[in-house]
Amino acid sequence: MPERYTVSNYLIDRLLDVGVKHAFGVPGDYVLDFLDHVVASDLQWVGTCNELNAGYAADGYARLNGAGAAVVTYGVGGLSILNALAGAFAEQVPLIVVSGAPPGRRRETGAMVHHLVAGYYLQLDVCKQMTADAAILTDAGTAPAIIDRVLTAAITQKLPAYLELPLDVALSPCARPGAFAEPTPAVSDPESLEECVAEVVALVDAAEHPLVLAGVDLLRFGLGEDALTLIETTEMPFATMLSSKSVLPELNPQFVGIYQGGWSRDAVRAEVEAADCVLSLGVRRTDLDTGLFSAVLDGPRVISAAGGEVRIRRHYYREVELGDLMRGLAAAVRPRSYLSSHPASGDRFARPFVPEAGVPLTAVRLYEALDHFLDDDMVLLAEPGDAFCAAAEFHIEEAENFIVQGYYCSIGYCTPASLGVALARPRKRPVVLTGDGAFQMTAQEVSTLVRLRVPALIVLINNDGYLVERKLHEDGLYNDIQTWRYAELPAAFGDPGSVVGCRAQTEDELETAFDTAAANCDKLVLIEAVIPGRDCSEGLERLGRAFRAAQPKK
Repeated sequence: MPERYTVSNYLIDRLLDVGVKHAFGVPGDYVLDFLDHVVASDLQWVGTCNELNAGYAADGYARLNGAGAAVVTYGVGGLSILNALAGAFAEQVPLIVVSGAPPGRRRETGAMVHHLVAGYYLQLDVCKQMTADAAILTDAGTAPAIIDRVLTAAITQKLPAYLELPLDVALSPCARPGAFAEPTPAVSDPESLEECVAEVVALVDAAEHPLVLAGVDLLRFGLGEDALTLIETTEMPFATMLSSKSVLPELNPQFVGIYQGGWSRDAVRAEVEAADCVLSLGVRRTDLDTGLFSAVLDGPRVISAAGGEVRIRRHYYREVELGDLMRGLAAAVRPRSYLSSHPASGDRFARPFVPEAGVPLTAVRLYEALDHFLDDDMVLLAEPGDAFCAAAEFHIEEAENFIVQGYYCSIGYCTPASLGVALARPRKRPVVLTGDGAFQMTAQEVSTLVRLRVPALIVLINNDGYLVERKLHEDGLYNDIQTWRYAELPAAFGDPGSVVGCRAQTEDELETAFDTAAANCDKLVLIEAVIPGRDCSEGLERLGRAFRAAQPKK
């Protein structure tokens, strides 16, 4: 503990208090003094190749750790990380951004310092639009209270936060922190909760075919166990959505499948839409989760609970928290015998991949092989595009073993996010399923993965450019990219003995590549899977057809 306790020390200690053990970022002159304090502390510094990737890495870290932090310099760093901040806000991820800033005397005089754009409050004003709370620490006396307030807002609301740390304040002495006050969870109004539970129980008990639709809020707010207790106690069937995949165990015999409206498998769509009472828990009706709004989730049969309120037909119950509602229902809903009438299906288990020698690789066969390869000690990060369209049908049991940006859909997210995942879960292997276009956006972060000896597996689909865009619209030259020798890239980032690159064009070559990945579980492995003819999953084909049909005619 340093003799002179400063605002920098306070901020670092509070980050540690909320569970952040790593800080991702890029150095810059306005933040170097703060970084000196970071290096001298228990907070581990993880330098990345650029600020956007730092934000993605901290986002991946936060999804598994409960919070993540990125540190940048002013202007060029703070504005570079904005896309990651926006994604965390859209996806409800508590990413905490700390930005160094010019000293207060420069701000007060309006001096035209480097990295300034159009006034000293621009960066703060922009960040306010994408955070639970944002502030400039202008005074050492008030800084502790502001830091506590901002961090509490991020943890409680599961949203990003922003703290701007001027050079002079960073080095100013301040009071040492007391015990960190754990954020108080929202509490339901007792009368509203009691009345709401009674009405929902009556509707569920009267239904012949009720069903639970589990949404992403269960994942973000850690309510999976409460939902599972409700489902298993009442023996109701349940479905999830792309963004909430694996929030509940998919080997559970009551699991119906992934529901995405018209994009769903026929059996899943039929069961969800035939239910006479749908208990919609924490569902966010985004276009991709609802199959471009083709989901049938309206009318008197749907009970919607999310965001602290419950809607039943024309009734709205305010101040009814999702966790309280589920616990109340689990204790009161009449159990029914679901298992006797719905035997478990054999397709709940990944089929063995049996390659045919010399047969050219297809998208479907690639995904079958990867599905078979994955196990409970791996975390799959599926990039927007064909990767997450296919991965929706993968057999993944643990909620934390599947990460997808199912709403914001920023391609290039997964490679740097795997860095955060690896540090948050050091005993698990991050597996990145990415396309060539997405990989080229953030490929430089493989350098950091190699430097930190992260044994990631990157499965790169080489399908000649932006395939998802080709499927959504008439093709154009804007979807073309330069072809790289992807399998050779890992060796270019460091010691060739610490990395492995493979190229697979046939089924047997792919099996050999996965065998190599399994045998080198302590190394970074990149498998370049060459998919000719712009072949893709049926999921992406459905997405393309629906998207084109929804566009105005030319």
